Amino acid sequence: MNEIEITILSIILMIGIGYVLKRIDFLSEKDINPLNKIVMNILLPCMIFSALYSSDLSLIPKLGILPFVILISSFVTGLVSFLILKKLGYDDKKLWSVLVTVMIANTAFMGYPVNLGIFGHEGFLRAIFCDIATMCIFLILSFVLVIKFGGTVKKAIRKIALFPPLWAIVFGLALNILNVPIGPVLNNTVNYLGNGAIPLIMISLGLSIDLAGLSRSKSMVAFTSIMKLLFFPAIAFIVVLFLGLSDLQYTVAIVEAAMPSGMLSLVLAITYNLDYQLTSDCILINTVISLITLPVIIMIL
Repeated sequence: MNEIEITILSIILMIGIGYVLKRIDFLSEKDINPLNKIVMNILLPCMIFSALYSSDLSLIPKLGILPFVILISSFVTGLVSFLILKKLGYDDKKLWSVLVTVMIANTAFMGYPVNLGIFGHEGFLRAIFCDIATMCIFLILSFVLVIKFGGTVKKAIRKIALFPPLWAIVFGLALNILNVPIGPVLNNTVNYLGNGAIPLIMISLGLSIDLAGLSRSKSMVAFTSIMKLLFFPAIAFIVVLFLGLSDLQYTVAIVEAAMPSGMLSLVLAITYNLDYQLTSDCILINTVISLITLPVIIMIL
């Protein structure tokens, strides 16, 4: 087996372990939230910080184009989806419940392990820059939903300001640029914690799989899966060709665009009182479907 097959099968196996642990009642859906809190607030930030702190920052001018690929793909996909759903007569609540799922890609939870496993540290570094776009999209959608459904701008800003992965990027880049030593003990601790992110992410995804959503929201599940897993990466492909990207820039940008809907979509749906059951169904089912579409796209690339 080649590296791509080994990585994808390893990810599927880890997700499968999470699903089996749920089925045998060793863990339950109640454990998803504490596991995700550990990942989002500790393990993932350590993983990001470690990668950026040890990176060659002379690449930043080259990597800085990657967030724009994801941003453009997201907004084109969102606009097309908005026009289709408006044409079909969906009310605003259901429409935005779907829009957040097609516009926010899982560039971190799924994107990091896939790119790290297949393309190594260089691929992971590029995935981090793609994920910066996802954070920007999350911020923009937060403001739109505040205006649309109520809430406060202060609350939206607070959510972003306290987002640990964002601070991991800031500190990782700052300490690297300033050449500030963190010492072997802290360096090892950050590395150990960062290494725990991927297995815990995959097990958490396995726990979240609920195939009942396929029948509960089948029309919107089908729509979001097509728009997120096919249309979104197709737009990214056009953008990278237009920008003349090549090698890992080209490949990682499209692979990140092909990721399923991100869990940040559910955060928005819950925060702004959208149809979060619909959003959850769409996220979970297109995550399962992505285990088929992602390997195909990677093989083609």
